[in-house]
Amino acid sequence: GSQIFLEPGETMSVNDLIKSVVVSSANDAAVALAEYICGSEESFVILMNNRASELGMSNTYFENCTGLDDNTTRHLTSAYDIALMSRELLKHEKITEYTTIWMDTVRNGEFGLSNTNRLVRFYNGVTGLKTGSTSKAGFCISASAKRDGLHLIAVIMGAESSIVRNNAAVKLLDYGFANYYIYNNPARILDPIPIKGGKKDYISLKYDEYEILINKIDKNNISYEICLDENISAPIKKGDVLGKIKYKNKDELIEEKNIYSMENIEKINYFVYIGRIFEKFILK
Repeated sequence: GSQIFLEPGETMSVNDLIKSVVVSSANDAAVALAEYICGSEESFVILMNNRASELGMSNTYFENCTGLDDNTTRHLTSAYDIALMSRELLKHEKITEYTTIWMDTVRNGEFGLSNTNRLVRFYNGVTGLKTGSTSKAGFCISASAKRDGLHLIAVIMGAESSIVRNNAAVKLLDYGFANYYIYNNPARILDPIPIKGGKKDYISLKYDEYEILINKIDKNNISYEICLDENISAPIKKGDVLGKIKYKNKDELIEEKNIYSMENIEKINYFVYIGRIFEKFILK
């Protein structure tokens, strides 16, 4: 990657260091960030490998924080592991403020940056993510893009050129957007339903948002059914499961999710019960 040429004693803001790494693959800035976080690159690499293990990246081992592999012996990863890492990174939405930069500057405008990911400029919905290339690994990219709520990641490794790499990534992303769809049912509060033996006669229920990736041919086949427990009675605690929402693709059950209480409702006691009877008698 390009170099920022950090001289001994020279300082740059963390923001500029991150920007330099993400936009222009600045290896010296990557080392500077590692040292800033952990005191040394070696200590940071230990954290990298620990985190990779936590994410289930079983075919990954880092020897440095730059990806340079001229003098490495065990430094490796896989396209699947890169996709796992990319998915985790995209959970931090601020990263796209860097990964979608096309051109920028650091050092108060003295040093220009140009994104090594050309898809940032040319692909609709692109959110990043990162390129890389070495003589051993070839030309690589983790390319991400989002359209209509569908966020895709395409990983290409070992391409013979940046053009081949980019074209392959575009084909994968195009295939994903052409063939898949995100079904979304937002969280909802249900109309209050009757409850037996409670200090209140009705209880409020809700279910959480549900999303699932489906083939576009099934887009109009997804439905859901609300199934509440029979004879709901007090006492009830907030969060108690009082039913299920069943999602189906035609007649095939996809998944069941809980419907739960939004409030605590205590069981009615004898004196309250007598009071209600008395009130009804007086009203008559």
